[in-house]
Amino acid sequence: MAEAARTFAFRKKRATPEEEERTALMEGLSRTRTLIAQAYSCFNSAHDPDLIESYVFEINALQSRYSYLLRRVKEIDGTPLRR
Repeated sequence: MAEAARTFAFRKKRATPEEEERTALMEGLSRTRTLIAQAYSCFNSAHDPDLIESYVFEINALQSRYSYLLRRVKEIDGTPLRR
């Protein structure tokens, strides 16, 4: 005889606020890495001194943002910070 098919109601595990924050931070890290690569590409192709200077500032700002995001991820993961 054919056995009745069992259906299981799978519930999606609800992410904790900490997991949601970590996910958002990881997405921010990925976006920031992309923006840094783009800024370096523009910097390498720029010829105007004012434009070069603006890319230097942009790269420094993005690297600062990246450091902050990475530090926050490490704090959430409980990884000891090195200084």
